[in-house]
Amino acid sequence: MAGSDTDPAAAHAAPVVRYPLQSEPQTGDGSAVEVAPGVLWLRMPLFAPLRWINVWALAEQGGWAIVDTGLRSAATMEAWQQAFGRSLHGLPVTRVLATHMHPDHCGMAGWIAERFQVRLWMSRLEYLTCRLMAADTGRQAPPEGIAFYQAAGWPPQAIERYQARFGSFGDAIYPLPAGYRRIGDGESLQIGDHSWTVVVGNGHSPEHACLYCPELKLLISGDQVLPRISSNVSVYPTEPDADPLADWLASLARLQSRVPDDVLVLPAHNSPFHGLHARLRQLGGQHQRGLARLQEQLASPRRAVDVFECLFARAIVDELLGMATGEALAHLNHLRALGEATRESDAAGVWWWRRSAGKSTSVVS
Repeated sequence: MAGSDTDPAAAHAAPVVRYPLQSEPQTGDGSAVEVAPGVLWLRMPLFAPLRWINVWALAEQGGWAIVDTGLRSAATMEAWQQAFGRSLHGLPVTRVLATHMHPDHCGMAGWIAERFQVRLWMSRLEYLTCRLMAADTGRQAPPEGIAFYQAAGWPPQAIERYQARFGSFGDAIYPLPAGYRRIGDGESLQIGDHSWTVVVGNGHSPEHACLYCPELKLLISGDQVLPRISSNVSVYPTEPDADPLADWLASLARLQSRVPDDVLVLPAHNSPFHGLHARLRQLGGQHQRGLARLQEQLASPRRAVDVFECLFARAIVDELLGMATGEALAHLNHLRALGEATRESDAAGVWWWRRSAGKSTSVVS
C-alpha cells in the first residue's frame, strides 16, 4: 500500500506535476472516465486516509483486461458489480493483471478471475509473496517479529497490538488462483490493439510491474510513482537487514531512463498526471534529504522510533507505527550499507544507531 510523504518540506515544494483531465470517476458507483481510446479509469473504495484506489480497464477483443482490483470487501464487490453492468457494458473480463501484491491492488483479483474463468497475470515475486503472506492468516505472531519490533524500540502495548493484528493480511485478499501467468521486466504484452511493456520496480514491493504503452503514451504506474505521496519503502521482520531504499532509488532512475517524460501517468492513488521525470527526481530528492537529516540525528545514539520526526511530515499515531518503523529502518539500513551508520544492540536487544566515526552529514548526496 502507499505511504505518506517522507519529506517534511514537501508540502511547501513547488508543484512539479500537472493534472490534465477535466473529469474523474466517482468512487464505487461503476462510473468510468476514458483517459485514452479503450482505456478506462475507475475507482474502488478504500478507507481513510486513502479513500479510493484507481483501477484500469483496457479494451481487447471480446471484453476488458483489468489492471488492479481494490481490496477484498463487500463495498468493492458491489462497486465491481456496478462497473460490470455500467462502464464495461456487460462485456466479460478477459484477464486480470495485478501490479503488485498489496491488498488494495490484488485483493479482488482472485474473485474476478474466478467469476470470469480467466487467468491472473502477475510477476513471480509478487504472486509468491502474496501467497506466502496470506498463509499467515490466523497464525500467532512469530518470535522473530516480536524481537524485530522490540529492537526497533516499540513499547509493550505496541507489541501487544502487533500480536493481536498479526495474520490479518489474508483477510483483505480473496484467495489467489492456484496458477497464474508470470510477467517479467521488459516483456511486451499485447492487450487489444496496443503493446504494453512491463517495467519492474523494487523497494515498495518485491517485483512491482508498471505497464508502459508507447503508442498511447501511457504509464500505469501502480504505487511506483504517485503524484502527491511517496510510497512506503520498508524493512520487515522476514529480512531485517534488507536495503529496500537502494532498490527504490535505483528503480526511480530506471523508470526515468526507460519511460519518456511525455507520458500520461496513471497512478494507483490521486489523479492521472504529466511530469513523470520531475516527479521521479522529486521523490529521489526527498529520500536523499531524509537521509541527510537522519545523519544529523545520529550524532548521538538513536532507536528507530526516535527518528520519526526527521523523516515524516505527520505525527505517527498507532495505525501508522508499523509503516513508519519499517521506513525508518529502511533509511537506517541504507546508511549502514553505505558505511555511514553503525548499529549496536544493548542488553535488552534494542538496536541503537549512530553515525559512523569520522563521517560528516555531507556524504549523502
